[in-house]
Amino acid sequence: MEYTVKKLAELAGVSSRTLRYYDEIGLLKPERINSSGYRIYCQNQVNQLQLILFYRELEVDLDTILQIMTDHSFDEKTVLLQHRQQLLTKQTRLSQLIKTVNQTLGSLEGGKKISNEEKFRAFKEKTIAENEALYGEEIRKKFGDDALATTNSKVRGLSQTDYENMQRLEQQLFDLLKEGVKSSNPSGQVSSEITNTHKQWLLYTWQSYSAEAHKGLASLYLADPRFKTYYDNIVSGGAQFLHDAIQLHAK
Repeated sequence: MEYTVKKLAELAGVSSRTLRYYDEIGLLKPERINSSGYRIYCQNQVNQLQLILFYRELEVDLDTILQIMTDHSFDEKTVLLQHRQQLLTKQTRLSQLIKTVNQTLGSLEGGKKISNEEKFRAFKEKTIAENEALYGEEIRKKFGDDALATTNSKVRGLSQTDYENMQRLEQQLFDLLKEGVKSSNPSGQVSSEITNTHKQWLLYTWQSYSAEAHKGLASLYLADPRFKTYYDNIVSGGAQFLHDAIQLHAK
């Protein structure tokens, strides 16, 4: 079946302007232009648009999506399997958050009191879910399932104070990263502080620390689009700067 811009936009629930923009940046080119000058899309483009919208749902930026989909190793089935796992992880996290909200409401309305541990359980599971989405596949490949299970167990065992400190360190890292990118000096003092803050944050989930492992993780921040998107969403160029800082200062 063939679609014009208008028909495909209606089918997918996006604007015609969005489709024209995707064409302009090379993300979704029409199958052909007809004699009247209309863009014509076929099934292949419909499939590609579905994948693009999956990525957008997961908050992946357009530049990264373009990089992924134009990679020679791109495989649609593998991408869909990854999407499914990420969506299931997100579903689990949202279910836990809803459960915690319901428990808190019940407590406020005179029902069973919710413990401090229960108040923070959902947020710990959120951290685990984010780690799974970002690091899970790579950790399993390099270290096996036990390493990831150990990390998750450590997060679940964090005290309220430790969990809050972990979150504080991550926010501190984001603030330093913005300052570092602005300075454009990965060998400076701010970069050293970034590396040390990142190290302290990692130790809440790592069993032990080594500079080699730290540098290896930093390399993934550029090699894997998921990592790059995560830090570039904090500040443009954040993944590159964090990588460079860690390579220079990890010890």
